Amino acid sequence: MECVKFSGDVMHIKEHGSRHLSQEGAEVGVKELIQRSQEAKKQAYCPYSKFRVGAALLTLDNSVFTGCNVENACYNLGVCAERNAISKAVSEGYRSFKAIAIASDLNDQFISPCGGCRQFMREFGPNWTVYLSKPDGSYVTMTVNELLPASFGPEDLSMKKVFDIPNEY
Repeated sequence: MECVKFSGDVMHIKEHGSRHLSQEGAEVGVKELIQRSQEAKKQAYCPYSKFRVGAALLTLDNSVFTGCNVENACYNLGVCAERNAISKAVSEGYRSFKAIAIASDLNDQFISPCGGCRQFMREFGPNWTVYLSKPDGSYVTMTVNELLPASFGPEDLSMKKVFDIPNEY
């Protein structure tokens, strides 16, 4: 785990459809990714919890997809920022990711993804980077595997199974 703090830098970001690129093909830095997650947090729809969360997902070709939490009066139908960003990327054909930055309004601790989001991230591999941040820009670096050790993933579905289990229902 690595913890880093930075002061607010000014960034210029080029909009491109639902993808937001700093420059076509240019490397996206950690500061920029965290800044993008903080910007995404501003769009959160959270009238019930008042707990804003934003996420910025970095793909292998340096495209960035953002997401925010979207709550619903039927609480379990809400969507977390992390799943929102990943779903946007997947809907545009992406399946492999370098990193995701997560932001909230918590000052005293780093935001951490819920269990459902950890499993959702794990679907796309155990070894990509997750930046857990605070509003001041400080962050902790982890991997999906560190957030969800001994996890279940797509490769587990191809393991040998017992197929002659009787149906007793």
